[in-house]
Amino acid sequence: MTNEVLIREARPEDAVRAAPLIYSSGPACFDYIFSHRTPVNAIQFLERMFAEPKGEFGFTHHRVAELFRDGDGESEGEVVGTGTFFTGAEVPGFTIAALRQILGCYGLSRGPGVIRRGLQIEGIVRPPKGDMHVIAHIGVAPELRGRGIGTIIMEHLMQAGRERGRSVAVLDVSAENPRAQALYERLGFVVTDERPSNLSNETATVPDHRRMEARLG
Repeated sequence: MTNEVLIREARPEDAVRAAPLIYSSGPACFDYIFSHRTPVNAIQFLERMFAEPKGEFGFTHHRVAELFRDGDGESEGEVVGTGTFFTGAEVPGFTIAALRQILGCYGLSRGPGVIRRGLQIEGIVRPPKGDMHVIAHIGVAPELRGRGIGTIIMEHLMQAGRERGRSVAVLDVSAENPRAQALYERLGFVVTDERPSNLSNETATVPDHRRMEARLG
């Protein structure tokens, strides 16, 4: 059996596979915002939003890693990883889309609480400014971690920044995720800041987060 990983633009029909992978990139943050005393949990929200073209979680802003397993003369692709990139210039549009999506999904009774918690998270995971090349939502299927898929996704997203003339890539990583931080360090990222967190509710405790940067030139 030979395995091949290809990166492609995401499609709406990828939502069921992609949503849990995006969630795995920051489960505590997602649960703190979207799963606390809500009828729709974080993965369900992400699945709904991924199927839409607009917003930070929409399929048009994502790439997926597709694994082809070739064993008996047949090859079938399976979505096993996700990632996205954007700049500060896109954040205002993301914010407008998020307000509409949250209120549409959670209603006027629960929606404001979700929005408030999202703003609290922005104090830990800061929104980007200017043309910095932000890499986010890196997720790999649990059973396939450690096989280089995360590296393939990251290299693809970093190359996308180079092709767009961006000089610096940035990302945020949980202080409780040393495995991910080690991957980013191997690719040239260094920690430039750490934001302590005191955010906690009945659903999740948000860990400290580290901002990392790498030169793309």
